[in-house]
Amino acid sequence: MFPIDSRCLFAPLATGPRFCLLHRPAAGTPLGVVLYLHPFAEEMNKCRRMAALGARALAAAGFAVAQVDLLGCGDSPGDFGEATWDAWTQDVQAAAEWLARQQGLSMAWLWGLRAGCLLAAEASRRIESVNGLLLWQPVASGAQHLAQFLRLKSANALLASGSASRRDDLRRKLVEEDQPVEVAGYTLSPALARGLERATLEVGAQVKRIVWLEVSATTPPALSPAAGQRIARWQAQELQVAAHAVAGSPFWQTVEVSECHALAEATVSALQTGGG
Repeated sequence: MFPIDSRCLFAPLATGPRFCLLHRPAAGTPLGVVLYLHPFAEEMNKCRRMAALGARALAAAGFAVAQVDLLGCGDSPGDFGEATWDAWTQDVQAAAEWLARQQGLSMAWLWGLRAGCLLAAEASRRIESVNGLLLWQPVASGAQHLAQFLRLKSANALLASGSASRRDDLRRKLVEEDQPVEVAGYTLSPALARGLERATLEVGAQVKRIVWLEVSATTPPALSPAAGQRIARWQAQELQVAAHAVAGSPFWQTVEVSECHALAEATVSALQTGGG
């Protein structure tokens, strides 16, 4: 394992300054470059601890890793209500270019967590130098993820007034009437909702390797049915897919901060096998 150099900075991306945590081996040329794409809304905050553990583990194994807060998220400029799916994709492109210049290496891996996996797939269709995707607990359908997010609004309305806002009505207001909606403290723009709803896990033609990792509460740990269906489709396209489930708690939704060291260990093992 390598000693690591971790820095906080505002990366001067082509799309504007974005807060970044940059981790890399303290000396020598990195084995590869990894760009982390965080989850959607509150899941981003719940996953910060695990993302940090994974990033530091990869850096200690010899990789350069950047955790970038996208427009309107975390410590980056802007408001969440200003964000759009296309703006986030442009942020990923700009971050990949900046990171490649910083490390003197072409972009190799996009690492997505939850809805960040959908963004990684979208960006891989626009960034030719991405040849690998690392997917943690992937969201398989943007439309389903949007519906689950809007369900929070319905649940909160039910608790507050005894009558729930219908999820279909909220979607119609966003997607068809072009009006923003506030959900669980986040103002969701119509452009972001439409982009998320269309998002899928279809990847760029140049992507050759995919690592799919899930956390499972079963004994022994098992992949979800959605994983099996998607992986079978990729394998039919002759993509190299490594998929594993590790034991742990669903840290992206637990009330208390939760860690899964087995997930970080499986990540390092998978990327070392695949190289940069």
